[in-house]
Amino acid sequence: MIKLDRILGLILFTLAIAYGWGAFHFPVAFAGPESVGPSTFPKILSVIVATCSLYMMVKPDDLQEGFEWRALPELAITLTVLVLYVFLMEPIGFIVATALMVSILCWRMGVKPLPAMLTGVVASSFVFLLFHFGLALPLPIGPWEV
Repeated sequence: MIKLDRILGLILFTLAIAYGWGAFHFPVAFAGPESVGPSTFPKILSVIVATCSLYMMVKPDDLQEGFEWRALPELAITLTVLVLYVFLMEPIGFIVATALMVSILCWRMGVKPLPAMLTGVVASSFVFLLFHFGLALPLPIGPWEV
């Protein structure tokens, strides 16, 4: 019997390879090919996802599996939030869009609303500061952009 973990692993592995291949076609960074540029993080992410998906294919969980129809609404909500996140990042900015996305997803996973909001604000602010000041990679600021 083929386990669902192996199927998911194969799908994720295929997506990771396609994502990584696409990252190699990004424009070269301004400072040269050896510097951190727009393709650096997609390449790293594709390697991580490919490695994890290979592990899922080689060593799937031993748990009894089955498809639960009651999980579909939660999956639909998650997909909707992630799609909205992509479309809202430029108009409202990285910090606000990410804070909303993280807050909603934390809340849907059972965290109380106030801690979920605090997690969203702290996480989005930290990631923005890391990318903007630590790595000098610009992120959309939204309507406050000058």
